[in-house]
Order: sequence, then structure tokens, then C-alpha cells
Amino acid sequence: MDMPPPSSAVLSRRPAIVAGLRALLPADAVIDDPAETRAYECDALAAYRCPPLAAVLPRNTAEVAAVLRFCHQNGVPVVPRGAGTSLAGGSLPTADSVILGLARMNAVLETDYDNRFIRVEAGRTNLSVTGAVEAEGFFYAPDPSSQLACAIAGNVAMNSGGAHCLKYGVTTNNLLGVTLVTMVGEVVTLGGPWAETAGLDLLGVVCGSEGQLGVVTEATLRILPKPEGARPVLVGYASNEVAGACVSDIIKAGILPVAIEFMDRPCIRACEAFAHAGYPDCEALLIIEVEGSPAEIDEQLARITEIARRHNPVELREARDEDEARRIWLGRKSAFGAMGQINDYMCLDGTIPVSALPHVLRRIGEMSAEYGLEVGNVFHAGDGNMHPLILYNANQPGQLEKCEAFGADILRLCVEVGGCLTGEHGVGIEKRDLMDVQYAPADLEAQMRVKDVFDPKWLLNPAKVFPLQASAARRAG
Repeated sequence: MDMPPPSSAVLSRRPAIVAGLRALLPADAVIDDPAETRAYECDALAAYRCPPLAAVLPRNTAEVAAVLRFCHQNGVPVVPRGAGTSLAGGSLPTADSVILGLARMNAVLETDYDNRFIRVEAGRTNLSVTGAVEAEGFFYAPDPSSQLACAIAGNVAMNSGGAHCLKYGVTTNNLLGVTLVTMVGEVVTLGGPWAETAGLDLLGVVCGSEGQLGVVTEATLRILPKPEGARPVLVGYASNEVAGACVSDIIKAGILPVAIEFMDRPCIRACEAFAHAGYPDCEALLIIEVEGSPAEIDEQLARITEIARRHNPVELREARDEDEARRIWLGRKSAFGAMGQINDYMCLDGTIPVSALPHVLRRIGEMSAEYGLEVGNVFHAGDGNMHPLILYNANQPGQLEKCEAFGADILRLCVEVGGCLTGEHGVGIEKRDLMDVQYAPADLEAQMRVKDVFDPKWLLNPAKVFPLQASAARRAG
């Protein structure tokens, strides 16, 4: 994956830049030792690495603003970083950039149970938001598989979702407001907990903007009362296509489970070996969860199991108690880590119409045979957000390039059937040169003009989202 050449003008001023950052921040907040900056050389798309010029770890919005103002004045690119869990290379640095990490900004600033919101610093982890309110019977709905580690800053940047987004929506549906610091160091408040604001929907523009427009330092999030109960059912099928058809029929019937998750045989094997969840021996597995009162759960599951049985399942099993439900979800939540024990892999993130699931799963299988690379499919089937995991050997020359080509073909297929390049992982560097597959030149130009307004020098999160040639031209001129 190509990256722009570093600016020799910036690199030649490295000592002065580091000294300037040290003058703005506490001594322990600036990291410039090459051995220590290697901790920031990549994110979860670990196939690509580049140590930054330096890394800074501010503790509040004022320090973030001071860093951005200094970097803008000195022409230094800045790469915002939440927890570094991006699977699309969203926080991959360039050699002339400063990593701006938010990990130390993790406080809960305000909770309001009557009005159902929480305000947190953006370095706080996703799961700990629920942890802060669950004693009062509330939770925060978006639940990425990396929720134990991923930060709210990255969730806002990538508009993250998770297993339960089918019912509750992704980050943008649960985000009420942010504090944003622009590249010139201006602190801006967008949205808020009380009502929609008049004028342009700038909050909607910022959510999912991948650090291109500013650095989110605080977020006001919607919290919800915990449901009375929840219960998953596990359904095994003899083929991916049949499982996909079952998902399509459930959605067509107007049923809205809280989650419908899909795993194929490679993922089932890996997750069972890792988590011992008691998964059946089958080609495809669905985990379908509903929630509500006991009567509501029984009624919904009766309709779902009726549809599932029409497709001749290998096994159909309702969780009998909380422990069995927990084990079922542990297997799914462990999928990425479990697959990592088998081989290196690249995790994709394309979204398709649910009705296209059988066709797309069949074509992925055919392409797998053509490329000679195994694929494990695990994804949020209810809203068509696919996560094919392409297995490859990083130590074998040419395997990474073959994996990239295979991944690009899968993403093109997603667009061809009426879907899009990403559902929750973002574009980052992984999909930037496929953006013209989904968008016409005029569409890309409109998006880049928005960045022109927020970041005229194109210093924020360089080489991401937009095709490299287009962003390089913008930055140069």
C-alpha cells in the first residue's frame, strides 16, 4: 500500500518541532525516542507500518488545541489516534507526522439518567461507557467486537456499529454531540443532549469523517434502559447460501431481532476451539437474539424458528440460561482473535443488501478458489455488513499482494450488488483507492471540498479516505 513521501522540510526541523511540542505539554506527554514511537507505527491493520516523527498524549481539550495550533503553524501533519484498533489503517502514521493519542482523556464528565445521556472524554473505551451506567439500569448500544479496547474517538471517526446495531443503529444513531478541535486549534461544540440544532447538520458530517475534519475530544452519547431480558437462538445450516436465504426471509417478514450474526465453517471451527461455545458441526451458523419481556421473547423466537425450520437447519437451539447465552456470544465476540491463531488475515468490511447475501456468499467462495486463499466469513447479517477474513501467509512473498487484490474484488462485488465499500471500519488506507468504484468524480470532489473548509492545508490524517493522487494534489496546491 503506497504512502506519500515524507516532507523533507518537516523532517529537517524535527528537533525544533519536538522542542516546540515539549514547551506546550507536560514532560511525559511527548514521545520522540525511536524505540518508543514504534508502539505507534501501526494500528490493527498491522500489515502496514511506519513510525511517526513523534507522539503526543494530551490530557484535556486545551492541550489538544495547543498541539493542533502549533502543528498547523509549522506545517506538520497530525494523525489522531483513539485506541489504535482500526482495521482499515485509519490511524497509520506517516514518517513526518505527529500521532495525537487520546488514551489519557478517558473521564466521565456528566451523566443524566432522566434525559438519558452521558458525556465522556473521547479516549474512554466503548465498553466502559456501559460500565459507567449499568448500575443504574442503562447501557450504551453500539458494541463493536473490539469494544473492550476501542475508544469512543475512533467509534465516532469510523461510525462504528457492532452486533446489536440491527435494532439500535450505529454510532451516528447514538451520538448527540461532540467537542471538536479543528486543525487551527479552534474548539467547536456541535450538537448537544437537548434537541436537534438549527442549520447545517455538522455533527452528521463529523461522525464517520475518519479524522479528516478535526479531533473529537468529548462526546455526548445516548444511553438506553436495559431491556427486561434477551435470549439468543443458534441455528446451523448445511451451506452459506441457505443461511443467507434464512436471514433474508427473517428481515422480509418484518421481524427486527436485536442481532443476527453469521459465521461460516472456518470461523465456527476457530471459535469453537478458542471459546468452547458448543457450536454445531455445520457449514454456516446464525446467532439470532431478541429481547423484551418473556412473552415478547417467546413470540419473536416462535416466528423466527418457524422461518428457520423452512430452510432445514442442521441444528436449532435456544439458549436455556444466561450462561449458555454468554458462551454463544463469547464465541462470536472472539472470532477475530480466534482466526488470528490460524493464520495472518485481512479483515474486510463491505455492506450489501440483505437480499444479495446468498449470491455474494457464493461468489466469495468461487473467488476464494480462484485466488487460492481461504476465507472465513463472520458478519452482521441482519444489516448486510460483511466481514470476510482472507487468510494468507505474511512471510511468503506475494501473498499480501494477492490478498489485497482478492479483497478489492470482494469490495467491488459489494458495490456491484447495490452495497457500499464500508459499513463500520471506515475507508482509511485500505479502501481509499477504491473510492472511485463507489463515487463519481463529482461526488469525490464535493467530499474533498468539505475537507478544504475544515483543513485547508490537508494536514489532518494524511493519505486516508481519498485516492492518494487526489489528496497529494490537494495538499500540494
